[in-house]
Amino acid sequence: MNKAVRTPAPLALKPNLAEAARRWDAYHAGEIIDRPLICVSAPQAGKQGARGSTYHERVHGDLDAIITRALTSAEATYYGGEMMPSFWLSFGCDEIAAFCGGHLYWSEGSGDTCWSKPFVEDWEASLPLRLHPEGPLWQRMLGFYRKAADRLAGKMLLCSPDLHTNMGLLAAVRGAERLCMDLLDQPETIDRAMQSARAIFPQVWDAVRTAGRMDELGYYRDFYSMEGAACLQCDFSCMMSPESFRRWVLPALEEEAAIVKHALYHWDGPGALVHADALLSSKGLHTFSYVPGAGHGSHSAHLGLLKRIQAAGKAVSVGGSPDEIKAMHRELRPEKTQYWTSTRSVAEAEELLAWFVRNT
Repeated sequence: MNKAVRTPAPLALKPNLAEAARRWDAYHAGEIIDRPLICVSAPQAGKQGARGSTYHERVHGDLDAIITRALTSAEATYYGGEMMPSFWLSFGCDEIAAFCGGHLYWSEGSGDTCWSKPFVEDWEASLPLRLHPEGPLWQRMLGFYRKAADRLAGKMLLCSPDLHTNMGLLAAVRGAERLCMDLLDQPETIDRAMQSARAIFPQVWDAVRTAGRMDELGYYRDFYSMEGAACLQCDFSCMMSPESFRRWVLPALEEEAAIVKHALYHWDGPGALVHADALLSSKGLHTFSYVPGAGHGSHSAHLGLLKRIQAAGKAVSVGGSPDEIKAMHRELRPEKTQYWTSTRSVAEAEELLAWFVRNT
């Protein structure tokens, strides 16, 4: 097991943090203590939570009020097993594009989903892509992290922002349809565009880590997000050929994974399964969180894929009801699985953890 990771600072809302950290270490090392990694939440009896915040509120609303509601909800929640009290500060899927000069917008009927309006008309005039350090949304993000770090220190962990980077960033600044044509018509230009996109990732990562005082507070580098690692992704990959994916996306993902360590890959939808061979042979992508997509069932309906991932030496992140994750436990390797669920009470959560110990 990795002995280099230091003991995290105590968290008032996670009394068993040291034990949970030990289990996260075992999981990332491909080992097991006495059960799989399990993240289970439950309501605390007699406590009332508060509604969460939307992307729109985090972009335009009062940051102190948003943090207060997050803390109120966390205080009303039991964080069982390896579940961490965490606060997600994302402004939306295309926030990185907005940090580079785009503009977030909401469409009627889209719920809380937002996008960044494409702004690249001519690659030659737009490259290299770069962060706009004085941009109001980027400054708001850094201020949000500083404020949250001050108010939540010793209580909650701060999650990483929504990291739609690499080819996802190019799709946001150019537009998906036009980018699809660019991959065919001007691949050398896309080489340069991806080079500049890849340079942005460590800038965002380091700036957020500094603003959130994550090293100073002694929190695990692996706890930047709720899954125990940074969540990497490329939703645009469903529109790419395997050859294009290997040329442009896979090297970028491996580079990002080397920066964040123990990376979790958000594998979005059946259309992206065409890249399975490349992803499962990748370096640095530790855990795969497959999203089946609407109408394709839950994780328990995709055991064949989950077993294939584990056979390739990777781990999986799966969720479901307590009964569903118990059933999956009979099929999946315990040292390479993290389970996510919730129960109706603290007693049910504790009994669920005990069941996994008895049945591992």
